[in-house]
This record gives sequence, C-alpha cells and structure tokens, in this order.
Amino acid sequence: MTKAKKNDFRPDEFVVYPAHGVGRIVSIEKQEVAGFELELFVISFEKDKMTLRVPTHKATEAGLRSLSTPDVVAHAMKTLKGKAKVKKAMWSRRAQEYEQKINSGDLIAIAEVVRDLHRADDQREQSYSERQLYEAALERLTREIAAVAGNDEDAAAKEIDSVLVSRAAA
Repeated sequence: MTKAKKNDFRPDEFVVYPAHGVGRIVSIEKQEVAGFELELFVISFEKDKMTLRVPTHKATEAGLRSLSTPDVVAHAMKTLKGKAKVKKAMWSRRAQEYEQKINSGDLIAIAEVVRDLHRADDQREQSYSERQLYEAALERLTREIAAVAGNDEDAAAKEIDSVLVSRAAA
C-alpha cells in the first residue's frame, strides 16, 4: 500500500474511517508521543461526539479514505435493489461476516449488509442482534451517501428507504 502524504487529505474535508464511518478532518497537528514528534489528522465524528487522531503517515494503512465517488454510491444503491442473499450458516458466523463488512468501510459491502438484513413489514421480526447490525450498517450507508450528495441525512435515509421498499414490493 502507498503511504498517504499529508496533502492527500485536507482540513474540513470529509473522510471515511472504516471502524467509525464518515468524519470531518478538523485539523492537522503535531504532537509529541513517547519522545517522537508525530503529525496527526484530527478527525471529528459529530454524531458520535468523538474525536480521533490518526498519524498522517499511517492514515492509508489504517484504512482512512476519501468519500466514495457518485459512481460507487450508484453501485451501492443498485446493490440495495438486489435480492437478499441469506446464507444458511449459523447466525453467529453470519453476524461475524456482517460485522466485518460494516467495519471494512467499503460502501458496497455495507449496502450488502443493509440489503440482506432489511425486513419488510410483513416479514418475520428481527432478533435484537440482527436489528443492531442492520441499524449500524444503515447509519454508515446513510451518512456516506448524505456526505457525497451534500444532502442532510434525512434525505439520504428517505432515498435508501424508497429503494428498499420498492425492492420489497417487486
């Protein structure tokens, strides 16, 4: 992997950190850690009221990336329209796979989780853990689509919901 240069990301830019989703780079600061001078991206996750500091030279290794392109968002929406692929494996194994997809930071993988765990009103009730994974994936997907489109999260949520509802009706 190539190492991210400090000018790959700029303050006030939205980025995606795999384990936390969409955040905004607030600043780039220097800090002394264990006797070493480190340059860090300071990333704010408003919704979670969290600030993350990522060393600039490790940003790409850590999975930090720019927002998805509109093409990737379109592909994710197309993925949502697909038929749910529910494996016959035990729930614990599937839950692990879903968790990995969510934390991969890959928008298409996150869309697959939303598609596979979405339940129409007339389908059986979700278990608590299924609902938790579904909501986590949906939130990540919504935030990134909203950030790419420059919309608010409500508009993105409505767009995603309409795709899921139209799929269920088909």
